[in-house]
Amino acid sequence: MGDVALIIRVMPESPEVDLEELKSRMKASIRGLHDIREEPIGFGLKALKIAVVVSDAGGESDAVEAEINALEGVERAEIVELTLT
Repeated sequence: MGDVALIIRVMPESPEVDLEELKSRMKASIRGLHDIREEPIGFGLKALKIAVVVSDAGGESDAVEAEINALEGVERAEIVELTLT
């Protein structure tokens, strides 16, 4: 078994969501998190793009996506890229 790198776009519920606080909660709860970047969307709204490395075992990527979607302030998280490492 190997590892896969996931690039996940995280959309906050609104422009009022404190992205720094959301980043802190992600760093504390998501194992394998390697990078977080802000991506401007428009009208003051920014998304977060995060890089997470997980095992390529079945269900790992879905579990990470579900964990992020469960965080307060997150409207939607979706995997936009998956690459073998």
